[in-house]
Parts: sequence; structure tokens; C-alpha cells
Amino acid sequence: MGGDAVRTMDRRRFIEGGAGVLTGVLAVLHPLAALVPSRAWAVELRTLSQADATTLLAMIHTIAPHDGLDEAAYALVVGAIDSDAATSADNRSQLNAGLASLGGEFGAAAEDVRVARLQQIEFSQFFQSVRLKTLLVLYNNPIAWAHFGYEGEVFSKGGYLLHGFNDLKWLPDVPLVDSGPMPIT
Repeated sequence: MGGDAVRTMDRRRFIEGGAGVLTGVLAVLHPLAALVPSRAWAVELRTLSQADATTLLAMIHTIAPHDGLDEAAYALVVGAIDSDAATSADNRSQLNAGLASLGGEFGAAAEDVRVARLQQIEFSQFFQSVRLKTLLVLYNNPIAWAHFGYEGEVFSKGGYLLHGFNDLKWLPDVPLVDSGPMPIT
């Protein structure tokens, strides 16, 4: 995942535009909101139109629905798919054909309608490539990590043995059970 996938844009570049820009704002209560200089985010689109990006965003939300996960994490997936489409005419035509097959009303449809529509195309190359990109990009970024409580890699911090190996706060307390007399050794 490249560092330029999510970037802030100055006003001039926004007005000049390209194919489109997907924009949003990090949630105020999001853990990363305090760390970034601006809560606003933008993904510059090289091949997708705004309408296609919105349809793709709805598709990604339907594939990987997570209540409360910031929209910027999903936008990273849209940016990665858009970048892939910009590198190859075949990728671009597959993406355009796949989005056209979903229809313009897909993004505004109810979730059960979107799920049914995606089930109809789940074995297509378009669906599988979007699903794979969603898995690779969505779950491999600090925004999603913060949402799910994953602290990142710990090799540089001494490894899991020294950092969280014995941290069992996520398990319920187990009552101690008397298992009988202690063996004599």
C-alpha cells in the first residue's frame, strides 16, 4: 500500500481535478484523528468517475461491512483499485464492465439488495479481484488496525513474548475450580 493513496489536496488541485476525487472527514472520536494534521482526507481518482467510485465504495462496504470503521479505510481500497485500473487497459475495461453490470442504482440500494446482486456475480473475475483487493488493503492499514484493536507488528518492539503474549484482557475471567488435593512430589 503506497503512502500516496490517501493525501490531502490543496484547493487548486481539487478545482483542477482529474477523473475524480473521493473525499471525506475522519471521525472526531477516531483514534487517528488526533494524530493527523487534518481530519479531512481525499483519494485522487485517476480513472474512476465520482459516480463509479461511489458504486465501488458501496460494493466494498457490502463485501466487508464493519460498523464504525472509518470511511477513509474503505477509501484506501477504492484508491488501490483505481491505481490498478490506471496501469492496464485490461484492468480498466474489466473494472468499467463490472461497475456497469452493477448498475448506477447499486450504491443507493438497500444492503439486502446489494448483497443479492453481489451473490449473482460472486464468481466473476471482477468480483473476485475487488474482494481480494479489499482483503489486502482494508485490513492492512493503521486505520483498520486501530478500529479492531490491533497494535501492529511487534518484532521491532521485542516480539510477542515481551509485548502482549500474556495479555489476556479479551478473555473473560475464569473462576478457579478446586480440582482436588495437590499431588505429593
